[in-house]
Amino acid sequence: MITFKKPDVEQFFRTFAIQDFAVSPDEKQLIFSTNLSGKYNLWAMDLPNQFPYPLTFVDQSCHELTYDKEGRFIIAGFDNDGDENTQLYALPRQGGELKPLRVQAGHRHMGPLLSKDGNRLYYTSTKDNPMYLNAYCYNLENEEEAVMNKGNLAATYLMDVSPDEQSFVYWKHFANTYTLAYLHKDGEETLLTPATEKQHTVTGVVFTSDTQVYLLTNYDEDLTYLAKYDSETKEFTKVLGLEKEDFNSLQFDKENNKLYIVSSKGVEDFLYEYDLSSGETTPLQTPVSVIEKLVVAKSGNVYLMGRSATRPFNIFQMTVETKDWSACTNYGVPGVAEEELVEPEVLTYSSFDGLEIEAQFFKAKEDVSNGHVILWPHGGPQAAERKSFRALFQFLVNRGYSLFAPNFRGSSGYGLSFMKMVEGDWGHGPRLDNIEGLEWLFKNGYADREKILLMGGSFGGYMALLLHGRHAEYFKAVVDIFGPSDLFSFIDSVPEHWKPAMNQWVGDPVKDKEKLIEYSPITYLDHMVKPMLVIQGANDPRVVKAESDKIVEALQDKGVNVEYLVLEDEGHGFSKKENEIKVNRTILEFFDRFI
Repeated sequence: MITFKKPDVEQFFRTFAIQDFAVSPDEKQLIFSTNLSGKYNLWAMDLPNQFPYPLTFVDQSCHELTYDKEGRFIIAGFDNDGDENTQLYALPRQGGELKPLRVQAGHRHMGPLLSKDGNRLYYTSTKDNPMYLNAYCYNLENEEEAVMNKGNLAATYLMDVSPDEQSFVYWKHFANTYTLAYLHKDGEETLLTPATEKQHTVTGVVFTSDTQVYLLTNYDEDLTYLAKYDSETKEFTKVLGLEKEDFNSLQFDKENNKLYIVSSKGVEDFLYEYDLSSGETTPLQTPVSVIEKLVVAKSGNVYLMGRSATRPFNIFQMTVETKDWSACTNYGVPGVAEEELVEPEVLTYSSFDGLEIEAQFFKAKEDVSNGHVILWPHGGPQAAERKSFRALFQFLVNRGYSLFAPNFRGSSGYGLSFMKMVEGDWGHGPRLDNIEGLEWLFKNGYADREKILLMGGSFGGYMALLLHGRHAEYFKAVVDIFGPSDLFSFIDSVPEHWKPAMNQWVGDPVKDKEKLIEYSPITYLDHMVKPMLVIQGANDPRVVKAESDKIVEALQDKGVNVEYLVLEDEGHGFSKKENEIKVNRTILEFFDRFI
């Protein structure tokens, strides 16, 4: 009888991913940024043929992707080795030459929108105003550029342009839980939501006509709902909300006068069709648990990119007449059947102050389990761990480790008040939510107190460091992936357009000095005694390399067992397959030494 070895790390991490996608107006071509070659490039498929062919060979992450309204060319934005300074290029549908459109070293160009005739490019950039940002209109015919809006007070982003190009909506980011939208028309600026001192957010915005704007907001509510603003009457109206669901994105189907709305409820997403003529709302089944992007074609067909716990990023098409979904891509884990992967159990527990916390538990199968549980505090922190495929999770579970991923206070998808709980409180409430989660596992037979490991990235890396310094007795070993180690230097080193939000998000370095000292992992060096692996991208613009250098050097000076892996050609994540494999093989080998 022929027998085969268990899947190796390469099989799980040879799983391809998709960063972004777009569909041509005639629906004859689908383009997507994927790492089929081991590095990200644009690939295309001539629908309905699903065999992909390459369009670019730049080997860089794509952060922006859109077609000209007539389908004549593509606008794409690429960074350089994870620096997130996106530069905008045009390229033909068939690929080939990248023509620089808006390129300026050291700056980021975001949110490209093309006029209906394809002659004008609207976008937001850090150039000239790196802290508050400006919006620009660039004429593709005569190459002249005009400043449309100069940001002030907060980072300001262009969100949408009216069909007649006479009105624009801008979004001011005061904090992740305080984002306001303003309509600019005839030289006047109008707030889309009623004036109030109470903080709230506006997320998705679309013009459905020259005077009608639909938006997603939680103004005067805890959960985000659909609202409408009429620029002629200046009237704001609540349109649609759902109990226990947080709306997070919307797309307009002009031909059929419908909106498609994505909502979040804890760890999963849901999709709704809202008929603007009748007011009827129709829930739609989707082939994924988490929806990352939605595109509505001229025909009314809907294209969706999403993933589930056991299936990576894929793109699907829904035919408007039948509401049936068909797969455009078929990415899975090479050599591993989907039924061999693990669906998480969704748990809830009460934290130290009675707050209910939702969590996912990925349980290793009994025939492979080594009895160890890895605590995974997610990044953000105003984000959430969803039912989303992570090759790292599935590989570790396949190798016998179980994973526990709590959505501690501050996580998104549970309402505005829950999300606000982390602001100015990075190091107390969320920390104890994680500890209470572990205690719940012990009490309910999910984990052995002597077999706990710890790993996190970004804010999760910060939390891993802090938990190590404050609660080392819980853990056998710790992995920190680009986590801030000192909140003072972190606040000072983030991108300029983040800085206006830092006082509310993290704290004021002067007014909150004592609290920031208490919440900084570097304060607890003497208690960090467990073996540790630190991983960092050298080009990370969010959590700069100095944050990891500082903690590694300090601990090594104290004789602590610290391994340090730096990726010279990566940023805040791992965009190159060889690096991803190297990182995750290192994590496995590190944990295996302590079980």
